[in-house]
Amino acid sequence: MANPGPLHDWIEGLPSKGRYVFSRAEAAEISDGSSQAVEVTLRRFKKRGSVASPRRGFYVVVPPEYRSAGSPPANWFIDDLMRHLGRSYYVALLSAAALHGAGHQQPMAFQVIADADERDIEMGRVRIEFHVSRLIRDAAIQRVQTETGTMAVSTPETTAFDLVRFPASAGHWSNVATVLGELAGSLDPALLAAGSQRVARSDSQRLGWLLDLVEASKLADALADALEGKRLVPTPLSSARDSTGAPLDPRWRVLVNDEVEPDL
Repeated sequence: MANPGPLHDWIEGLPSKGRYVFSRAEAAEISDGSSQAVEVTLRRFKKRGSVASPRRGFYVVVPPEYRSAGSPPANWFIDDLMRHLGRSYYVALLSAAALHGAGHQQPMAFQVIADADERDIEMGRVRIEFHVSRLIRDAAIQRVQTETGTMAVSTPETTAFDLVRFPASAGHWSNVATVLGELAGSLDPALLAAGSQRVARSDSQRLGWLLDLVEASKLADALADALEGKRLVPTPLSSARDSTGAPLDPRWRVLVNDEVEPDL
């Protein structure tokens, strides 16, 4: 059998070096063939399922144990992918909550917040769901170890505010309340109060109301203290529903226009 070539050998050898991603530009540098030869090699790897491509010019090596899924887990390559795209990002919402111990309901997709719009990614059974936020620059995040390196993840406090900011993506209000109840043990009252300065006041009002609902009184009190002396405008819990006639919570000035039943 003819030698398959240096690019083939290089790709096959990446996992032994702890690497599972590479770019089209790197492949071109390694290959001693033409651009067409590079494409042929990459096409062969993709056809047999040993390489996947979540974005043009970016490739993920798929180990044998993940070939039936079509891709290794998103946390293996999300940091490299977002660097390749030139995007600021962090793992967010239900995916971040699960990493912080609130795993009552495992998310159907790997949820990411970025600084600009990105199309969702589907590679076999692996799905990455993107959301965009103008608050990402000031958001509190932390680096979390993965099988292949590290990735940016929202802190428990940032996660709590994001669940309130993106309720539809977090399974709507009853699920948001459930996750907050599980997340409460990981939340720091002082950090939560500090986080309220980086979000809309209405988000702090909604979060405070939900924390009272799940009986996380110490956390709710910290948010209430942070809002002390500030004007609280009556805020519908659900901005997508009519709030006419909805009861007004006197502490948080939240118009409770949706049914919330946490599963705790």
